[in-house]
Amino acid sequence: MEEVTVAVRGISLNVLVDGPVDGTPVLLVHGNCSSAAFWQPLLRQLPANLRIVAPDLRGYGRSEAAPVDATRGLSDFADDISAIIDNPEIFGQSGRKITLAAHSMGCGVAMQLLIDNPGRFRAVLLEAPVSPYGFGATRDLDGTPTTPDFAGAGGGGANPDFVRRIVEGDRADDGPTSPLAVLRTAYVADPSSLGDDEQLLLDTVLSTAIGDDNYPGDSKPSDNWPGVSPGDRGVLNTMAPNHFNVAEALVAVKEKPPIIWVRGDRDAIVSDTSFFDLAYLGQLGVVPGWPGEEACPPQPMVGQTRAVFERYGPYTEVVYENCGHSPHVERPAEVAAELLKLLP
Repeated sequence: MEEVTVAVRGISLNVLVDGPVDGTPVLLVHGNCSSAAFWQPLLRQLPANLRIVAPDLRGYGRSEAAPVDATRGLSDFADDISAIIDNPEIFGQSGRKITLAAHSMGCGVAMQLLIDNPGRFRAVLLEAPVSPYGFGATRDLDGTPTTPDFAGAGGGGANPDFVRRIVEGDRADDGPTSPLAVLRTAYVADPSSLGDDEQLLLDTVLSTAIGDDNYPGDSKPSDNWPGVSPGDRGVLNTMAPNHFNVAEALVAVKEKPPIIWVRGDRDAIVSDTSFFDLAYLGQLGVVPGWPGEEACPPQPMVGQTRAVFERYGPYTEVVYENCGHSPHVERPAEVAAELLKLLP
């Protein structure tokens, strides 16, 4: 793929592009702690007549590590991409409908794009999407907050050793918090599925810009368990439910492109039993002091997403057995087939 640098909203984004500029347009939005290159296993399965556009979000890959204002939810990322989609050098003739595919946090960006750009997208594939109610600190299918200050969500929930190892560019597999170990155990269910792409995919994890304005973001002290609440800066706070809650706006979109929702049944990150949800870790005894099921239940992430999509309208749920958080890595041909169903 060709790499191009695009100036948007006062910052510089790196964008991977492939295929003829007048080809069928497909936009790919990557997730957290990765980059556009994380799509490589899927790209090999797609035909050459497509116009593939895959930006590195700000603070990832080779894009500028511009600050992320978490009080806007995922809108900083979405606004950056909105500035790309009508660029004739990127997508050719203005106004063509785009097929949108996204992964994990990128699905939240995609939801915001649908809300902000009505009628712009032909269809959407959401892979292991973050809940429309955000990540963490909600208790039921309606997204009811667990505590008034959303304690347990946001930047304070990141593992500091994992963050340190990204800063150091650590490529070793000498403990559960190494980026390589997290890639092998959290991003996929079967580590062997990484194959020859393992080091390339690890590169994308290590490309993550670190700091209060990027990943993981800042936090605030809380009187509620586990003692931290979301801050207003940086990536993890963009998904905290006090900043990101698009359920009603998504349901209210008037021109609704069809959604294909793909996920693995062994997803360790986006799940009703997520190992990245502090409430679930508290239930397991990993995080001490958990106040119990009634006070702080794990977030029903998959259930929330299904409930919102049922209200949204045209959607299909596809579940892969023995598959983790990244079906396009573990089942690239099958995910590509679902994506191709959405193309004209």
